[in-house]
Amino acid sequence: MSKFTTQHEDFKNLQRRLLYLRLGLLLGLLFLSVRLWYLQVVKGDYYRALSEQNRIRTVDLKPARGLIFDRHGELLANNVPSFNLYLTVEDIRDREGLAAALEDLLGLPRAETKKRLALQARSYVPILVKAGLTLREAALIEGHRLDLPGLRIQAESQRNYPQGSLGGHLLGYVGEVSPEQQDEPAFAGLPQSSMVGKAGVEKTYDRMIRGTAGEKTIEVDARGNERKTVGVVEQTPGDDLYLSLDMRMQQMAESLLGEEAGAVVALDTTNGDVLVLASRPTFDPNTLSRGLTAAVWEQIVTDPRHPLTNRALQGQYPPGSTFKIVVASAALESDKWSSDTKVRCTGSFQSGNHTFRDWKKGGHGVMDMDQAIVNSCDVYFYNIGHRLGIDAIAETARWFGLGQPTGIDLPSERVGIVPSTEWKQRVRKEPWYAGETISVAIGQGYVTVTPLQMAVATAAAANGGTLYKPRLVRAVRERATSRLREIPPQDRGTVPLQDRTFALLHEALHGVVTRGTGGRARSKIVEIAGKTGTAQTVGARAVQTGTNHEAVPKQFRDHAWFVAYAPADAPRIAVAVIVENIGHGGTFAAPIAKALIEEYLKVSDTDDRHQNTGQF
Repeated sequence: MSKFTTQHEDFKNLQRRLLYLRLGLLLGLLFLSVRLWYLQVVKGDYYRALSEQNRIRTVDLKPARGLIFDRHGELLANNVPSFNLYLTVEDIRDREGLAAALEDLLGLPRAETKKRLALQARSYVPILVKAGLTLREAALIEGHRLDLPGLRIQAESQRNYPQGSLGGHLLGYVGEVSPEQQDEPAFAGLPQSSMVGKAGVEKTYDRMIRGTAGEKTIEVDARGNERKTVGVVEQTPGDDLYLSLDMRMQQMAESLLGEEAGAVVALDTTNGDVLVLASRPTFDPNTLSRGLTAAVWEQIVTDPRHPLTNRALQGQYPPGSTFKIVVASAALESDKWSSDTKVRCTGSFQSGNHTFRDWKKGGHGVMDMDQAIVNSCDVYFYNIGHRLGIDAIAETARWFGLGQPTGIDLPSERVGIVPSTEWKQRVRKEPWYAGETISVAIGQGYVTVTPLQMAVATAAAANGGTLYKPRLVRAVRERATSRLREIPPQDRGTVPLQDRTFALLHEALHGVVTRGTGGRARSKIVEIAGKTGTAQTVGARAVQTGTNHEAVPKQFRDHAWFVAYAPADAPRIAVAVIVENIGHGGTFAAPIAKALIEEYLKVSDTDDRHQNTGQF
């Protein structure tokens, strides 16, 4: 092959390579053009948003919750300034290092921080790490800002309860909104880390008092640090609540209960206002509202005394002899009994093969209705139960509002049990036995009530039959308009007793205090009417067989009941008291009711604060 031919072939190969190179370049340019078109046109909005997020952030501005006052304007819940620590997950470069730093600086458990970060999706929405930083903690974080990108301290309001544990059950507490709650319509659109009501008034009126969140648009640098504010939409504070509660009386009631478990409820008989709603043991809502740790929560929920239980409306107890008000009413409204019907009480009553004992060994002798109520004669009421049957008693109990919610504006109310033949067949799939009525006739057996229900029933007996819905919130001040909106009282109907039945009940219940089992409620400044009750527990059997009451373990001792109203001739206040595992109602519960009633009426006679609504 000649030299010329070889050069010609080399030239052709070079031309071919150049062609391939040109084609490759053209294809590359075409690919880049298509890719640029895809990124800039098809995905342009997406990447533009990401770019904007790297530069512009939206920070939620949490509103201050509405204030809560008692009936005299005493402050029960307010807000105090707080430094809260937030982090933006997207800005974190080293999660392990961040968790270690927070443990060293703030004592936050490393495992909990890592767990929270793992659960949080990558997002530019800040999440709350710790609320209520001390000044020292805030200074530590600020001193390490360059080493801790993604962290930000924000000044916000924190819920505060100036009275501490006083009224903790009815006020409730707040906590961070959970992911599950954010799926509910009531919390739709609520920013992450928002504080919402978890119990009590805080929960019932949460939508009203939590306000409306605002937002601040800021410009940040590459490390997520704020550089300047772009725009602000101001938050709106929540509405203020004015309760019917008398905090001075509440304090007295809780003090009278002391360390004993129990509840005290006091109502205005003329409109259903809740004057006192005390439950012991209690808790400090400040503890539960300020970054509650898992360890503290575990300690509270495993406490055998159940401090989170609001015994006033969640405790379900046998009513004991306070239930004789209902049974007496059922008898007087029937055609099988009258106020003059007499029974000889020898200390026992035989029903089938079972002997039912009276609380008084040897009996009370011959009793009529008035005497039986005054002396709380069990045998007399055994006879009523035997004569009337369970269903007549159950119907009257429902007239008084037992076995159903009172409608109080608090969450998680329990309703107790009003047993009947239908109830037992439905719930236990068993027939009702006559002997079971005998126990119910003195408030034992299957029947259970809450202290709030007994206060409502007692108020109805006092005021002539009006069954009020307990009113805890009397008025709302709307922050947006400064308008005060009063919430009117509501009644749930009337107890359909004849006037003569009410008259006999008034006379007999007054007699309980002046000449009967409620003598320790006798007052020198006001005439009180009431009814004692002793709800037996399993330990009662040992007491009845001669064992000294003090020798019985405390958890097996009787519950002490007393329900009352005053003044006896023109009632203004109704009270229900229960003290758990302490003994007889006349001995332990009656003095508490007396002290509370005396204080209320003594002050209200010289101070019209109990009567007017002008405090709002």
